Amino acid sequence: MKYETFNPQIHDTSKVARLVYDVDFRTFDMLFKNKSKAIATIEKDLYKRELDDYFKVVLDENHNVIGILIIYTSKTSHKFYFKSLKLLIVDILDYFVLCDIEKDDFYIAEIAIDDSLRGKGIGKKVLLDSIEYARKKGYARVILDADFRNAGAKALYERLGFKVFNKKRLKIGSFERGMNNMELVL
Repeated sequence: MKYETFNPQIHDTSKVARLVYDVDFRTFDMLFKNKSKAIATIEKDLYKRELDDYFKVVLDENHNVIGILIIYTSKTSHKFYFKSLKLLIVDILDYFVLCDIEKDDFYIAEIAIDDSLRGKGIGKKVLLDSIEYARKKGYARVILDADFRNAGAKALYERLGFKVFNKKRLKIGSFERGMNNMELVL
């Protein structure tokens, strides 16, 4: 398994777009009402991104994309660029429920593994590699979010030593989104 900075010129953008969709499919489905349209919009957006070290693809031994890893620290920020209105709305909704990044935090914003490979320990390996990287770089804690509706992810994070330090919820009409903000003190 290998990690590379995502580059739409060399990596499978269609696969990456599906993985981005998988992380937040409920919100994308609410906004787009159509999975294919959501994925197509995400893929188009991927070509607008600058090459940023925070957006990694996870590759297998044949250089195929098998997952994504998006990370931030207090020194790296989500770069603003023109995107579709619906993707901008996703960013705005995220703002209200995701972890606040403090000094010396290593924030795992997104991990997604190809659905055909889930349950094989790849996601856990990505998490452990990320924790080890953060530890070597001297970060004080690793933080991430577990959707209230994703008990499996929360349980995995807890098995690795993460603890809930905050809960955030956003409700607009019938739409509701909530996250367990979790930390692992290093």
